[in-house]
Amino acid sequence: MISKIIVTALFCLFPAILYANSLFIPMDETQTNHLKAYGIAYWVIDQGVEVDWLLNYKGGSFMMDYHQKIENELIIRGVRYLVISDAEANSILKEIANPASNTDVMKLEKAPKIAVYSPKTAQPWDDAVTLVLTYAEIPYDVIFDDEVLYDELPKYDWLHLHHEDFTGQFGKFEQSYANYPWYRKQKMEFKESARKHGFSKVSQLKLAVVKKIKAYVGSGGFLFAMCSATDTYDIALSAEGVDIVASVYDGDPPDQDAQKRLDYSRTFAFRDFKLKMNPYEYEYSNIDNQPAERGLTQNNDYFTLFQFSAKWDPIPTMLTQNHEQILKGFMGQTTGFKKELIKPDVVIMGETNGIDEAKYIHGIFGKGFWTFYGGHDPEDYQHRVGEEPTDLNLHPNSAGYRLILNNVLFPAAKKKKRKT
Repeated sequence: MISKIIVTALFCLFPAILYANSLFIPMDETQTNHLKAYGIAYWVIDQGVEVDWLLNYKGGSFMMDYHQKIENELIIRGVRYLVISDAEANSILKEIANPASNTDVMKLEKAPKIAVYSPKTAQPWDDAVTLVLTYAEIPYDVIFDDEVLYDELPKYDWLHLHHEDFTGQFGKFEQSYANYPWYRKQKMEFKESARKHGFSKVSQLKLAVVKKIKAYVGSGGFLFAMCSATDTYDIALSAEGVDIVASVYDGDPPDQDAQKRLDYSRTFAFRDFKLKMNPYEYEYSNIDNQPAERGLTQNNDYFTLFQFSAKWDPIPTMLTQNHEQILKGFMGQTTGFKKELIKPDVVIMGETNGIDEAKYIHGIFGKGFWTFYGGHDPEDYQHRVGEEPTDLNLHPNSAGYRLILNNVLFPAAKKKKRKT
């Protein structure tokens, strides 16, 4: 009798085992850890297993063939998943393929090699991208001026620009931090690097760097920048051959006609902006909306993600996958971008509610792509110099951090329908 019960139980279990051939990772509000789910997707493709990214389906879910090793990793990392049959997986794909449904499938095939442009020495602030890459367990290399100027960028598929000042004004920190040891050390290191590479000024060094990065993007690279690395990148490109730096930073006065000599045709995102030439003003130009202009506080600062057609606009669709459409705002040295100063061919993917400000923008240059995201830390409204890094264990479902990770997976994507 007992043996018959065991045989019957095993018989009932076999169909589930036989047909449980896919792993489904929901990315809607039911997911326990959205951020580590991206790390799982990256890890799986790095193991040579393809992943289906289900755009606009339950928050941009992931699906892949079943492997015990993957399931074990999902359990270890605390990511919610479902084991589903081939029939269920095919039903999902059929639903997504329906022309009336704003959904699509992008196949993730090759794990992108990631670089973060950042000083090798410790900085008195953290960086949202390195925080979330570390938390999601996605590997990356830290590179800086040497690697860029020695033509090592082509080794990487994806490049993040740390909170850098590409204008050569050392973050315009002279007013607040002139006597701080970390600031004085940074100035010394940057000047030494400029001399090493044959430049008399840091602004010339940084211009050479941004031009190398521009060539990298034009050749097919993926660029992601946040905070001051967004507007200062474009300002540096527009000011090629023009001295826009005050003597307190480089030893000689700026060109009195600097504003008139800017060339906006060289930039990625912005046009017609006006420089902030005061060396003691903590702002580079009027691209960024300052707090007084924004008129917002932490209680009413939100931005909304636009929804795109998954089948016709797959790139912005990938970059805006989320379980929330209205996200908490957050500040930075560059918080958001005045919409009237954004070039007409740039795609605005997220805008701040109630004011004329873009928060999240994207564009194409040559064979490559770039994305600019305003603000410093999606889970720290006003992160200040010297504050402790955000603990992402407290924010595993951060919608703001998800936007960063969408960009990380973007280079791995290829539009290719799964066979049914």
